[in-house]
Amino acid sequence: MIKYRLICNESHEFEGWFRGSDEYDAQASNGHLSCPVCASTAVSKAVMAPNVATSRGVAPMPRQAPGPDRQREIFAALRKLRSEVEARSTYVGERFAEEARKIHFGEAEERVVHGEATMDEVHALSEDGVPVMPLPRLPKDLN
Repeated sequence: MIKYRLICNESHEFEGWFRGSDEYDAQASNGHLSCPVCASTAVSKAVMAPNVATSRGVAPMPRQAPGPDRQREIFAALRKLRSEVEARSTYVGERFAEEARKIHFGEAEERVVHGEATMDEVHALSEDGVPVMPLPRLPKDLN
């Protein structure tokens, strides 16, 4: 898997994971990439700092988890995103992968759907070029 920093024409930066550079190229050329902030499909790779290994064997600095205030901010933004997606789409439950694939290949009415899918189903959809964006369930959402 390759992680790319991506940027849209509105200067929103985000990350994307791809099985390889060919998968990125295919999705980008087919307009299957979109900004999670503004939904723009004018997306390109952002400049990335290379991960350089040293011969000194120095361990990389561990990333620090965000503090409690930042975590609350992030969780609130994720909850808002989930709420907006749910309000603007049709819930198809555990048939999500099947419905998304049918819509993508023109076998069902074009509409925005959300539902349940395993990570294997999400990866298979991505491999087939079906645009998909998993939304995490946060701890409080599961209670």
